[in-house]
Amino acid sequence: MASWIAFLLPWEFSPLLWALLAGAGFAYARGRRAGAGGAGRARPTAFYAGLALVYFAMQTRFDYLSQHMFYIHRLQHLLLHHAAPFLIALSRPQEAIARGLPQRLRERYLAPAWRSPAVRCAYRLLQNWLVAPVLFVGLIALWLDPQIHFYAMLSAPLYLVMNWSMLLDGLLFWVLMLDPRSRREGALIGLGPRIGLLLVATLPQIAIGAHIALSPSDLFNVYGICGRAWDIPPLEDQQLGGLITWIPAAMMHVVGALVVIGNWMRADARAARAA
Repeated sequence: MASWIAFLLPWEFSPLLWALLAGAGFAYARGRRAGAGGAGRARPTAFYAGLALVYFAMQTRFDYLSQHMFYIHRLQHLLLHHAAPFLIALSRPQEAIARGLPQRLRERYLAPAWRSPAVRCAYRLLQNWLVAPVLFVGLIALWLDPQIHFYAMLSAPLYLVMNWSMLLDGLLFWVLMLDPRSRREGALIGLGPRIGLLLVATLPQIAIGAHIALSPSDLFNVYGICGRAWDIPPLEDQQLGGLITWIPAAMMHVVGALVVIGNWMRADARAARAA
């Protein structure tokens, strides 16, 4: 038990991450008490599970292991870019968090900032039907370029940029994909096109993962320089990392497509009742 507690304690304490996680959790709980965020336990369970996965991936000793084993690093990015943002987006926490924030902060600062043309334009650009999936897959390819990856793992600031960019992009992408609304209800992309985007975006991820897993040479020798946490052959470490990039990440897109299909059916039912 003591060893598990030590494992879960912060490895490199991040005040910013703690403030964001605690603030989001508190505001969400406060908004739920005020009646926002829907009924039932499924959505809050998904939200808090997503926050817990972010903490686990970025603050515990798991972060240390990800710097010393390639396949743990790929698990870390699977959590930051796929699983945690997916759960948070699935919970649809925006209304509850907004309701839970202090009224003065919300009305004086956040609402005007959100309504400003620059912020709205930037958000719509990032959530464009072409830009969003290209950015989502492009960041995976960028940070897995062997030369860029080498410097990212040896530079503390660049390492933080890598992990934060994966988390923030994952949140943007999955919030866009899992929006339960149809295009006529205000969503930026229709439900049908989103299914296509999710399935198309799996192909380059499969290609990247397969290339890494099947490569006969050690593409990421930085782990030999840093020292591996466990004594396993470099190619075996790389093959495991490639398989994680290849299979679970692709399966997340299939699960996402199934969620969108369910949202589509519910949107059609709402439209039929309104007719």
